[in-house]
Amino acid sequence: MKTVCLIGKPNVGKSSIFNRLIKEKKSIILSEPGITRDRIYGIVTHNNKKFSLIDTGGIHGDTDNFDKDIIMQAELAIDEADTILFVTDGLENIADADKKIRNMLKKSGKEVIVLVNKIDNEKRLDNLYSFYELGFANVMPVSAEHNLGFKELLDLLTQDIKEEDYANEDILKFCFIGRPNVGKSSLINALLNEERVIVSDIAGTTRDAIDTRFTYDKKDYIVIDTAGMRKKGRIYENVEKYSLLRSLKAIERSNVCVLVIDAAEGIIEHDKHILSYAQEAGKGIVIAVNKWDTVKDPNEDLKKWKKELEVYFKFVPYINFVFVSAKTKKRLSTLMPEVINAYENNHKEIKTSLLNDVIMDAVNMHEPPSYKGKRLKIYFVSQTGICPPKFTFNVNNKNLVHFSYERYLENKIRESFALTGTPIILQFKNKSDK
Repeated sequence: MKTVCLIGKPNVGKSSIFNRLIKEKKSIILSEPGITRDRIYGIVTHNNKKFSLIDTGGIHGDTDNFDKDIIMQAELAIDEADTILFVTDGLENIADADKKIRNMLKKSGKEVIVLVNKIDNEKRLDNLYSFYELGFANVMPVSAEHNLGFKELLDLLTQDIKEEDYANEDILKFCFIGRPNVGKSSLINALLNEERVIVSDIAGTTRDAIDTRFTYDKKDYIVIDTAGMRKKGRIYENVEKYSLLRSLKAIERSNVCVLVIDAAEGIIEHDKHILSYAQEAGKGIVIAVNKWDTVKDPNEDLKKWKKELEVYFKFVPYINFVFVSAKTKKRLSTLMPEVINAYENNHKEIKTSLLNDVIMDAVNMHEPPSYKGKRLKIYFVSQTGICPPKFTFNVNNKNLVHFSYERYLENKIRESFALTGTPIILQFKNKSDK
C-alpha cells in the first residue's frame, strides 16, 4: 500500500490536514506548538483507492533534545513514505524551519508536494508563488479550515494507485501485530516448524512484508510477517510507535490479526491502540500471549492473565486468548484453531429466519425502553454484509435506539450464533427510508 507522510514546522495545520484526509478527528489539535509529538497513522480512501497516511510532530528551526526526537521520528516517516506532503503556512514567509525541512527532503530523494495551507481566497493566492523558492515543482494551495483543495490533492495522490483486492477470499491470510520485540517473527518461525505444517516457497513480497504460504491440516494459509527493518535497526526498534505503521499495512491485507503480547513485560496502553486498528478495520482478531515459558506458575498465572486481559480489552469482549511460547512451542497448537475460528466467524452468514427469531425472542424478553412516550419497534432484521458480519434492523425510529439496548441486541446475536473472534456491525434503518 502506498504511504504518504505529512511534515512541516509547528502550527502550519498538519493535524487539521490529516483529519481532513482521513475524515475523522484523530490527531490532537491545539494551539501550543509541538503538541503532536508522535506520528499518528490512518488509512485514506478515495474513489475505492487506499493509502496509508502518517502525521508527524512539528520541526523547529533550532535544535534541542525534544526536537531531536521529533526529527528522528520524522526521518523514519520520510524513509517509510512514497510521497511527502510538505506543509507550509500560506500566511507567513518561508522560515528557517521550512529551509531545514527542505534540506531533509532533498536528501531523501522522495516525491514531495508542497502544501501551502490557509489559502482560502484569491488574494492569498499571491502568497503561493513564493513557496516555489523551496525548490519543489509541485506546489498546491489548500485550506484545512475551509476544506478547499482536498479533492485535487486526493486525485493527485491516488492517480498512480490501482484498486486492490485486499480480501483474497480463496485463502486465509493472517498476520502477527504488536510492539517490537514481543516475538512476532519467532512465533511465525515456530508455527512454520510445527509437525503438521508444510511450508512452501515465499508466495510474494512487498516492501515491508513477507507472505509465506503453508499447509496446515491439508489446507493452505498465508502468514504475513511485518518484521522487516530496512536501516537504523536499533533506532527503529526503540521507537515504539513505529510498529504501528507496519501493523496498519499488515492489518489491511489480512483476514485475521493476531495481537502478540509479551508475557514477561505485561500489557501496556499501546497494545490497546494497535488492537483498535484491527477492530476498526473489521478483521478477525486473536490475542496471543507469547513467552509463556517465562511464567513461574502457569496454572495460577493463567487465571490472573485472563482477568487482566478481560479488563484491559473490555472494549472487545468477543476476542479469544491463547497463551503460547515460541521458544519451547508449548501450547502452540492452540493458535491455529483460534485463527481459523476468527476467520470463519468473520465470514459467517446467518439465515434471515433464524436471525429474526433470535431478535424477536430478545425483544419479548426485554423490550426497548421508552423515550418521551415513544418506544423503539423492530420490524425486521437481515444480514447485509460479511467481513465483519453486518446486520441491518428495520425500525420505526432509529433515533430511539439507546446504546445500552444496541449492546443487548449485539450480545444476543453473539450468544446465539457463537460470533467470537470478530467484530460485528449493527445498523438501524427507518422503515420509511428507501
